[in-house]
Amino acid sequence: MTDSPAVQAPLDPKEQPILDRILIIRDKLSLLKQDKSSYIKSHDVLQLYDQLIKQVHLLNVLREEQDKPLEQNRVDYVLDDCFQLISLFFLTIGRNNEAPAVYSMTSTIKRLLDHLKEAAFYSPKDIESISHKLDSMQETLNRGRESHSPHLLKLLENRLDTCRRLLADLQSALADLSPQLTPVYERLVSILRSISAANTRSKFPVGEVQGFQGQLREIEATMVDGKFLAEDSTTPAEQHLATETITQDRRQGKIDERFRPTYDKLCDIRNQLEKLSITQAWSLRETDLYDYQRQLDRIDESRVNGNFEDQFGNKADLHAQR
Repeated sequence: MTDSPAVQAPLDPKEQPILDRILIIRDKLSLLKQDKSSYIKSHDVLQLYDQLIKQVHLLNVLREEQDKPLEQNRVDYVLDDCFQLISLFFLTIGRNNEAPAVYSMTSTIKRLLDHLKEAAFYSPKDIESISHKLDSMQETLNRGRESHSPHLLKLLENRLDTCRRLLADLQSALADLSPQLTPVYERLVSILRSISAANTRSKFPVGEVQGFQGQLREIEATMVDGKFLAEDSTTPAEQHLATETITQDRRQGKIDERFRPTYDKLCDIRNQLEKLSITQAWSLRETDLYDYQRQLDRIDESRVNGNFEDQFGNKADLHAQR
């Protein structure tokens, strides 16, 4: 298992014993994940969880003494590996509604929010769905205050706060979208997502995409002088959201060859996951998703300021990035 390729700050010698111990914990978690000979026992998971929380406590005390609460180095990357696995193990053993299970979900939601912002089209329904999920996760933390370590709960609170800040940014962008324009905008988002999904299929569905393109033309035909109008012929607020969405790049079934290797990796991961969900759903454990999660992490971390770059530092256009 490899660590994150992100830049790592020099390790304080006093943190070395903690790193050594969490590396051992991570190895044990990895072995437990790979063992398919028997069911995963709650006792084994909780034992490693307790060991990990003890190291988090020692690390927090050490960094508070040295006034370095926001330090990020290899210890933190290995800790993230451990917590991702612990979180997935809690889901695997059926303890979905306990605080540790929230950790991996916060990672997924943060990445989703980042990508929604980068893709530049999302609907109020997306915002509402994610908001409800974050509220549900907060309720899980609240229920766990008497039974789980305050060190874990503080870590999870910080991760939820990060997600809420990202969500607030997305909400503000749609805050003034008028009720008259909302149905049109949501339909545009749905159609463009369908076209994007079609672009990733091994065999491009020409007829299906032509149908989507026809729907876009129908919507476009309702515009007057390049604008959408309400029933009373007034111009609804936040007009640019819909007009910019309908004019977005619609290239069909093509990927910039400079980014073909990354695209092929992503398609391969998706195809493997789809195959697993169909052929091995009955025996699939949540922990089986960890390796795919980490592969996606590596691809995500290879981007520069949120964008993919070729070997000469040229950025991918929006079509390739999506």
